[in-house]
Amino acid sequence: MRDKKVFVNSEVSTLKRLLIHSPDSGLGKVVPSKAQDWLFEDIVHLDQMRRNEYDYFVKILLYFLDTKKIKGRVREIDNPAQQRNFYKPGHPEFHHSDKVIEFESLLIDILDDEEIRPTLIASVCAIEGCTYQIEQQLMRLPSVELAKTLLNGTLPDNHQMIFAPLPNLIFTRDLGVVIKDHIILNKPAKLPRVREALIAKYLFYHHPYFEQYHNRIIELPNSEYHFLLPDGEKDYKRVTLEGGDIMMVSPDHVLIGCSERTTMYAANQLTRLLFEKNLVSKATVIKIPPKRQFMHIDTIFTQVKKDTWVLLGSLSREGEELEKKEILESLLDTHVSDQLVILQFTRGREDKPVRFDYLEDLLDDISQNDLRCSSPTRFIYSGNNEFPYGDREQWTDSCNVLAIREGVVLGYDRNTRTAEAFQQAGFQVICAEQLIEAFEQQTLQPDELQDTLILIPSAELSRARGGPHCMSMPLLRESI
Repeated sequence: MRDKKVFVNSEVSTLKRLLIHSPDSGLGKVVPSKAQDWLFEDIVHLDQMRRNEYDYFVKILLYFLDTKKIKGRVREIDNPAQQRNFYKPGHPEFHHSDKVIEFESLLIDILDDEEIRPTLIASVCAIEGCTYQIEQQLMRLPSVELAKTLLNGTLPDNHQMIFAPLPNLIFTRDLGVVIKDHIILNKPAKLPRVREALIAKYLFYHHPYFEQYHNRIIELPNSEYHFLLPDGEKDYKRVTLEGGDIMMVSPDHVLIGCSERTTMYAANQLTRLLFEKNLVSKATVIKIPPKRQFMHIDTIFTQVKKDTWVLLGSLSREGEELEKKEILESLLDTHVSDQLVILQFTRGREDKPVRFDYLEDLLDDISQNDLRCSSPTRFIYSGNNEFPYGDREQWTDSCNVLAIREGVVLGYDRNTRTAEAFQQAGFQVICAEQLIEAFEQQTLQPDELQDTLILIPSAELSRARGGPHCMSMPLLRESI
């Protein structure tokens, strides 16, 4: 592990390195008339999102992953006179952590390469339909300013918008996912994410950090002769894949969601490639309703400990039990068990998949049989499984938590009923601000925390429809 820069074979083992992207100025350029076209549900207050919310996310990550960068410095870093320079890629006072890695910082690095710069600019201008004059104007920008323009779509000198911003880039999970020592690149389902996928591809193939992994990058090809297929069949054989639909839940088991953003054809291709490369022995495909409120499987459930999961009750066995209590609903054709399809494939026996009726059955099987837990599997339900809080809090990402290590997870503070459910399950619940103050006063150390839900402020972040799991691409975790 000491020499590895990229390796993940668990959702909950100790996090050592991850890729994030702090909210850039493009988020402040989302207008109501284009919000949904750009995959946002609402416009956000950018300064509030940065200073009073996302910055806590960064501070918590640094305290756990790269303590020396922040310990004893929080008051200085957050002094208004500092103008958040510690959080700004390209600024001399930026933290430059090699554990909590900023996407924009890596982009600046590759734009300093005189061979990569013109090809990346030409590629972006081609997909955005820019004029040759704009392309030449971009070529003259310093790397720091060019990186900002490629991400927020605005020229630095006259603030002219030349293409759309990339507000979804804060969700770095969807750029790709690490499976053991391989990187799976995404194929976005929606046009507004094509530019960020292109830039990410350049980054993974050209940044020195990933140099030794170039032959371990997996890209899903389109179906053979896809350009000859009739339009209807093109949709059926469409290949789209996003990282929120992939979970490496044990050393030999990957979950792949089929959702609004990831197609069945892509799930089939990925399963085949992972089996061929001997990266996993089991792949479970979970088909969920293709609805905006679900989007990816990590909006429905995530792992907290080897034996503990947080999930949405209405798409689980609990949801069907509630349905049965309602006489009329029990007569309807559509039940929870009809909304989910869960098929588990084993390498070498692909023609004999195992079917699970409920999420709890699958997750229990992972905990007990893959991870060999000695204790019973526990389920924590969104909103404490109370109407209407279960669905309300799932909408604000109660099921989308990030494990810093087993049992220590980050979630959103607005999901209060879900926090109560964590407490009832024996977890300590603490706000990020309070925890950072304890770290600064040295009344508590990061390695002392056990079974803890850390709540980060989320009034604006939750408007973006993605939680801490979405806002992180783990690059390195301790092997289990």
